[in-house]
Amino acid sequence: MKLAVVGAGVAGVTTAYELTLDGHEVAVFERRNTIAEEASFATGALVAPGWTADWTGTQRRVRMPWSARPGLGLRLARMPGWGEWPWLWQWSQAGKGGGLSEGHRHLHHLLRYSQQRQLAITVERELDHDRSQGMLVLWRDERDADLAQPALALMRESGVAFKLLGAEQARALEPALSLETPLHGAVELSGEGVANCREFALLLRAAAQSMGCRFEFDTRVSSLIPLTDGQVEITVESGNGPQTEKFDAVIVCAGAFSADLLKPLGLRLPLKEVYGQTLSAAVREPLDAPLSAVLDARSGVSIARLGQRVRVAGGQEFGATRGEPPKSSLAHLYQVLDDWFPGAVRLGGSRGSIQEWRGAQATLPDGLALIGPTRLPGLWLNLGHGASGWSTACGSARALADRLQRREPDVDLVGFSPQRFGL
Repeated sequence: MKLAVVGAGVAGVTTAYELTLDGHEVAVFERRNTIAEEASFATGALVAPGWTADWTGTQRRVRMPWSARPGLGLRLARMPGWGEWPWLWQWSQAGKGGGLSEGHRHLHHLLRYSQQRQLAITVERELDHDRSQGMLVLWRDERDADLAQPALALMRESGVAFKLLGAEQARALEPALSLETPLHGAVELSGEGVANCREFALLLRAAAQSMGCRFEFDTRVSSLIPLTDGQVEITVESGNGPQTEKFDAVIVCAGAFSADLLKPLGLRLPLKEVYGQTLSAAVREPLDAPLSAVLDARSGVSIARLGQRVRVAGGQEFGATRGEPPKSSLAHLYQVLDDWFPGAVRLGGSRGSIQEWRGAQATLPDGLALIGPTRLPGLWLNLGHGASGWSTACGSARALADRLQRREPDVDLVGFSPQRFGL
């Protein structure tokens, strides 16, 4: 088939790769001048199944703008407008009455499958990118461990492999953990724990191009028109002016931009931008830096080793604006880094080269992505992955490609169906 992919973030690139691998003629349209320039640019790098678990039972808490205390949940950067309150209400309600558990069950299955697919691609294509095995979820005290028990029970039920460790066992796996910060114990998540999203996407783009995939950058898709014969007509705008082209199917992977693109077709996506922030810095002393990745269960902040750099990620903000992250959010990341790995990175001087980044993650109120066909013939979606976009990219792309070929995917996509929102 002749297929189009709209968007060249990690979801778009992995989708294009899998479709090209299946023998389709694929074109990718991206409004930026290269791939992975937005939400995929500097993600937290975590790919281990289980890291998204609700470790403290507060994942769906909404914190007001005046709340100075950092923590888990969704922080409001400002008071929401009238049109935003319904989304926030749906978001909080999705964590009640078993909704959060059911959502995590679907997400855990996809994460586990995606981890396997990402590793398979890496091996098959001999991709050389920063990655490491294993990940630890750290408990500072007994209360942290008690709060995590429902999450552990759900992971057992979902088949996610993990191992409970004492403090000394955890320190043996991550020797650089500070002795000054109390450590009650940890959860070891097995398999591939960390991988560099943007490096992987760049390598996969090259692999897709070598198989004949076409990438069109600085090209904005201005309209999609489903035709009576089942094809979809795309109008794109670039330096050459508006142009139209017909495709047998179109897969929209354009993040928050997708809502405006699909609205004229009567498809109203309940997407909102939730902002996450990261900081990346060069390793100062390898013996003081993590070997792979840790997640501070209490704060939800992750610290991951990416080659000769360390990336720290955490926090979710609703109603923020694009640009540099606020100093208060960054201060929290710096503090958690200093708690666990003091002196691990260069924070000053000409060799410090700290990168502070904020990214808008297109998020749906129930926290699950949209993967699959819409009610309009020829129009498919792979978007709305929120903070787990990198972790689910390879699995969602492979599963969508299988469905497009009328094959049964190796992972159940029922929880990710666009039909749950009437799309």
